[in-house]
Amino acid sequence: MDHLRELRNRLTIAVLSILIGTVVGWIIYPEAFDFIKQPYVDGIQPLLERRGFNAELVLSGGVGSAFSFRLKLSLAIGLVVSSPLWMWQIWAFILPALHRNERRWAALLAATGAPLFAGGVTVGYLVLPKGIEVLISFAPDSVNVLLSLGDYLNFVIRTVLVFGVAAQIPLVVVMLNRLGLVSAKQLVSARPWTIIGIFIFAAIATPSTDPLTMLFLAVPMTVLYLISEIIAKLTDRKRRKTVGTDVSDDQAAPIDGPSELDRPSDLRD
Repeated sequence: MDHLRELRNRLTIAVLSILIGTVVGWIIYPEAFDFIKQPYVDGIQPLLERRGFNAELVLSGGVGSAFSFRLKLSLAIGLVVSSPLWMWQIWAFILPALHRNERRWAALLAATGAPLFAGGVTVGYLVLPKGIEVLISFAPDSVNVLLSLGDYLNFVIRTVLVFGVAAQIPLVVVMLNRLGLVSAKQLVSARPWTIIGIFIFAAIATPSTDPLTMLFLAVPMTVLYLISEIIAKLTDRKRRKTVGTDVSDDQAAPIDGPSELDRPSDLRD
C-alpha cells in the first residue's frame, strides 16, 4: 500500500505538471504557432505559389476546430515543457529499487536521453519542408491543394516524435548490455540484420514517402547503433576485468574451478 500511495502521489504531480505546462502552452500559443508554421512558410508556400496553388493553411472541421487546434497544440507544448518534471517522477519511483551502481547508470542514461531526444527532434524539424514538398508534389496541376491546420500539426508532431524516439537507440542497446541481456559479440553478429531493420523502420515510420527523408532518419540511427556497439564492447571488457578474467571477445572461460595444473596427473592424462 505504501508503494501504491507513492505511485499515486507521483502520478498526481506528473499530471499537474503537464496541466501547468499546457496552460503555459496556451499563453505562448501565438509564438508556438509561428514556430511550427515556419517550415511551411519557408519551404512549401513558395513552391505552391509557383505551381499556382492556394498556399494558405485552412481550418476545417466546424465551429470548434480553432479551439480544438489551440488546445491540441497547447497540450503538445505542455508535454514538452513539463517533461523534465514528469520524467523525474517516473525515475524517482524506480530508483529506490536499484543498487548504487545501477542508480549511477540510470542517472547517466536519463541525462543522455534528453540531449539525444532533442537532437532527433531538431533533425525532424529540419527535414519537415522536404517531406511536405514530396507529398504535395503528387497533386495534379489541375487540383488545388488546401492544407488543413489539424493535418499539418499531426504531420509535424509525428515527424519530430519519430526522429526523437529513434535517437534513443543507444540508450536501449546500452541498457540491455548493462543488464547482461545482450553482449557486444551478439550486437556485432546481428549488425547486418539490425541495419536492414533500421532502414525498414525508417521507411515505414517517416510520414513522407521520399527516400531522402528516410535516409535522414536511417543514417543517424545506424551511426548511433555503431556507437552503442563500441560502448557495449568497452562495458564487456570492463566487466571481464572486474571478475578477474582476461578472455577475448570470442572466447569464454570459467571463472571458478581448478585450473589444468591443479588437477591430478591421471585426470590431466
